[in-house]
Amino acid sequence: MTQLLEVIALDAADAVAAQEGGADRVELVSDMAADGLSPTPRTVAEVRGAVDIPIRVMIRRTNGFAAGDVDDLLRRADTLRDAGAEEFVLGFLSPDGDPDLPAIERIVHELHGAPWTFHRAIDHCADRAALRAAVAELPGLDGFLTAGAAAGVDDGIATLVAEAQGPQRILAGGGLRLDHLPRLRAAGIDAFHIGSGARPNGWGSPASATAVRLWRDAIDG
Repeated sequence: MTQLLEVIALDAADAVAAQEGGADRVELVSDMAADGLSPTPRTVAEVRGAVDIPIRVMIRRTNGFAAGDVDDLLRRADTLRDAGAEEFVLGFLSPDGDPDLPAIERIVHELHGAPWTFHRAIDHCADRAALRAAVAELPGLDGFLTAGAAAGVDDGIATLVAEAQGPQRILAGGGLRLDHLPRLRAAGIDAFHIGSGARPNGWGSPASATAVRLWRDAIDG
């Protein structure tokens, strides 16, 4: 596989900056104060019209990792697909920290085989290996967005290194810094996810093509 760089986008301007900086893909979300919720269908359509790179759209309606109203999530998935979404990000846990398979399976069925990422709920689960095994055969799943630990890559890098050769692709993200790259790349990790790393002036400012290019060069170098 080629080296993958995914950048969080909140709107079309972010997505354009990500593409100009060399990102391979954007993760489209809203409300980073809640760690990323579903965008509006209008935003999906605007981003689809602004960039050519793939867009992974978040399916998540509330803060935390409980699915909440699954019927509402299914309706949102349908409206996102109608707006042009073709790839997705999702993942839900039960109160015990296990994967909420009934909710996940219903939503994945609604996506009709579209590719999707299991997001950082894995960093808050009771048993990472059990979660990965439980969802491994779900249609469309092609990787896990993970920092290796709830607190971020600083705490989880050893876990990421240990999981690098597993059956599903690891998309390393969550407090990821440039100085983490050498160890992660040496372990075989080839996919990286940045949010604040694309925004040197913080979340109140748009993504920077220059900052994204810095990551692109570091990953490729």
